[in-house]
Amino acid sequence: MNTGTAMAPATIRLLFELERDDNPRLYDDLIRFKKGTKRVNRLRTLAQEGLLAQHWPIGSAGQWVAAREEVTAFGKDDAAITNQVFEQPIVE
Repeated sequence: MNTGTAMAPATIRLLFELERDDNPRLYDDLIRFKKGTKRVNRLRTLAQEGLLAQHWPIGSAGQWVAAREEVTAFGKDDAAITNQVFEQPIVE
């Protein structure tokens, strides 16, 4: 794919047909807009969001476990403080 020579960015033109049976959620989202600019812009937005979600930086499983243990660590006094929240209100 990388031939060593830089190519100028070219315009990509797409023409495709989408039936509801192919992808019902995408079809229902796009059919809300009349044919034209709004529908094309919605498709661009969905493509961009999907691309960002696909390449979102995710830590390794080891980092996830360490972070989770850190969040769930608590002392014995923490439960007493939480229980005080649900006690009867103080009457003044």
